Amino acid sequence: MNFAVRIGLILKKRSARIGLLLAAAVLLAVALLILYANDQVARCARFVYADASQLPDQECALLLGTARIVQGRFLNEYFQSRIEAAAELYRRGKVRRIIVSGDNGRKSYNEPEDMKNELIRLGIPEKDILMDYAGFRTLDSVLRARNLFGYSKYVIVSQQFHCERAVFLARAHGMEPVGFAAREVSPRFRFKRYFREPLARFKAWLDIYILHTRPHFEK
Repeated sequence: MNFAVRIGLILKKRSARIGLLLAAAVLLAVALLILYANDQVARCARFVYADASQLPDQECALLLGTARIVQGRFLNEYFQSRIEAAAELYRRGKVRRIIVSGDNGRKSYNEPEDMKNELIRLGIPEKDILMDYAGFRTLDSVLRARNLFGYSKYVIVSQQFHCERAVFLARAHGMEPVGFAAREVSPRFRFKRYFREPLARFKAWLDIYILHTRPHFEK
């Protein structure tokens, strides 16, 4: 092996090592950012109430949407739990109106209508249910509560983990909501979120501080 070939192999190995080190550094930086973003969202837990009796009275609740049926045939426990929590706040006089905000992106899929129908079934007057058909993401829902309905102070209704993220997004945009944690779901419904939620929190942080994401429809 001549000298030039040996030098070429040495440089190639060195470049490979540098590439691996750079890739490792990038992965470490991303991991640290994800941890930091999750910590920032988790700090909003102090604004989330588990006991309705401790919740300050609010004019309006923002009920965050999810599918009523999952896997084509199972009633979604997240959906039912959130509906019951919102109805409880209304019955206790903690809120006077409920915004139902969810995805209506397909003709056969309508989260707001499903939520409204279930609330009516539980005795909530239709006149006190406000419809937001463009709550495609949590960010959309919290911003449209202000942009569409004029509320900057309201109570977000969802599970604890989701309330923390929603409160983080809303407060980063200058609003002053609190959260009310709906009943926790059974383990089979929780499994996916252990993988999804850390990334969703990272995305929420990116939306605020890096991407400056706006809702799909401002009004």
